[in-house]
Amino acid sequence: MNSIPEYLTKGEKARLFPVLSDTSKEGRTTSVVLACLAHVQEFGRAMLSTVGQRAGSRARVICYTEVCFKKDEKTKGDRPDGLIVLKVGRREWKALVEAKVGNAELNPNQLERYLELARANDVDAVITISNQFTPAPNEHPVPVSRRAVSKVALYHWSWMHILTQVDLLLQNDEVADEDQEGVLVELARFLTHDSAGVKGFDSMPAAWTELVQSVANGSAISHRSPLAKEVIDAWYQEARDLSLILSRKIGVQVATRLPRVHRNDSQARLKSDLEELSKNSVILTSWDIRDAAGALDFCVDLKTKTVTASMKVRAPADKVKSTARLNWLLRQLNNEAPEDLFVRLHWTGPGVYTQHALATLRENPDIISQDRTNAQLHTLEVCLVRNLAGRFGQRKNFIVDIEKLVPEFYERAGQRIKAWQPSAPRIREVSATEDGICGEGGRIAEEEEGATAD
Repeated sequence: MNSIPEYLTKGEKARLFPVLSDTSKEGRTTSVVLACLAHVQEFGRAMLSTVGQRAGSRARVICYTEVCFKKDEKTKGDRPDGLIVLKVGRREWKALVEAKVGNAELNPNQLERYLELARANDVDAVITISNQFTPAPNEHPVPVSRRAVSKVALYHWSWMHILTQVDLLLQNDEVADEDQEGVLVELARFLTHDSAGVKGFDSMPAAWTELVQSVANGSAISHRSPLAKEVIDAWYQEARDLSLILSRKIGVQVATRLPRVHRNDSQARLKSDLEELSKNSVILTSWDIRDAAGALDFCVDLKTKTVTASMKVRAPADKVKSTARLNWLLRQLNNEAPEDLFVRLHWTGPGVYTQHALATLRENPDIISQDRTNAQLHTLEVCLVRNLAGRFGQRKNFIVDIEKLVPEFYERAGQRIKAWQPSAPRIREVSATEDGICGEGGRIAEEEEGATAD
């Protein structure tokens, strides 16, 4: 029996095997994912935690599709793709779901109508799902009015974010029930099939080619340029997609590293990145990887048409000579092919850094003694630098190349580097005189104990 809540006039529980027409790719994919969300506890818990909801062992998750509400005056015949209901004791949290697959994008007007529908029916949130990417679920790819989100929370999941959560649960053996694990395996298989309409970020906008050509012609980039803003917005999507790619390949959560001031202020982040692009013609991004020696930094240089992936580590303080500090790093990369790999040496005092090819440093590490004669080497940075030449300005090939390069750098260098840590303090060796003093103290203590006993 398909019972529905009293505030709905129509809808049914999400099904793993929905009976829908061949043209209803969106409805089929949404139903399968929502059914798994309701039936696989660990998956439901992981996804709901990203929208601030804790689904413990006593929680119950129920998902519906193709829902119609009794209080429905302004949606103009639109019907939300789904409804998530989380019940914990007497508390109930509800979220409307609106999904798009393939190249379809979310509609701002439709989204505002759904926010109004949610407010009218005491629904707590609206969650959108599409192939658009955002840095975090609480940031949205579609601008909406402040009034629309004053009483209803708005979140966004990319399909790749959902797939990544599934992969991490499976890779780390976090699903306790064998049958539920089997369901997740099939969900991963389904989401990676073309029929699901799920894809990663695969193309920069036309503004990218225009901006690259403009820089090549010697033109300056204005931080107020609409082209620059469009490129940065697209880059944020690609940076998020790259973090998800790394997460799936490594098996741990990888997150974009943001300064504290930018974490809850997307406009401040955009302004900062536009100024960096305008001033230096570069786009910078960093990712945090659990237990890695440092952040994985990435630089896109529009002037040189190069991309650089790198990781910094503090030079070992227990070594005095710069060559000894360098050799400490070289030993960690001993078995790695040196092609395209460089080491940047960061020194105290003026000057940015010096850079040498890994192959050169292996043959002659003493060459760095000529870099800074009166400075101390304090940081070592391993870099994979690649000139993309003509492919740099191509919208699709640029994405293809960097999505190969970033995981390649981590595999060749990032995962091999260990951060320096000081050794544990040791008991010092004492002289015969000191030993005698210690021994005398011990004998005195023994004599006092004997006297007390007498």
